Amino acid sequence: MDHSAVPDGKPTSAARVTLSQIMDSHDTNLLGTVHGGVVMKLVDSVAGVVAARHSNGPAVTAALDEMAFLVPVRVGDVVHVNSQVNWAGRSSMEIGVQVLADRWDESVPPVRVATAYLAFVATDADGAPRPVPPVLPETPEDERRYREAQIRREHRLAKRRAILDSRARAVTPSVGPPVVPRNGHSG
Repeated sequence: MDHSAVPDGKPTSAARVTLSQIMDSHDTNLLGTVHGGVVMKLVDSVAGVVAARHSNGPAVTAALDEMAFLVPVRVGDVVHVNSQVNWAGRSSMEIGVQVLADRWDESVPPVRVATAYLAFVATDADGAPRPVPPVLPETPEDERRYREAQIRREHRLAKRRAILDSRARAVTPSVGPPVVPRNGHSG
């Protein structure tokens, strides 16, 4: 398979997905609110669909850059998970997710309960990275998301480099015996 061909760009609207689900007692923790892990699973699942649709095939979660829980989700809340591609590189994509909730039995505006940013990598049948289409922002909001996704990517890569550098220094063997001050005290 030719991995050098870059697919034509796709607009952000081409892969947007919304999933709505009613939270019930099976989703709760000991405090009576919905487990954060339940919300995270919904976020990852919907983001995975968006990544696969944008890239025209399989994509795997590479990182969960940020997940902010803003207010608790309760039993009886209808959770709406909205997701779209914010940015795409050669084989990776940032997927933005917004989680809203409203009551199943009331006509009230939804409340934002969580946001998340996930990085996905498109893969071929052998699990190797494959090219993804560039993102074509359609609105000023899409353009803002694109710019902010680039900033998050730069931070993610810088953090990874710093951690790898730190680990490389930690395994570097020391040269010679430890230095002990003349007074015999080491600290």
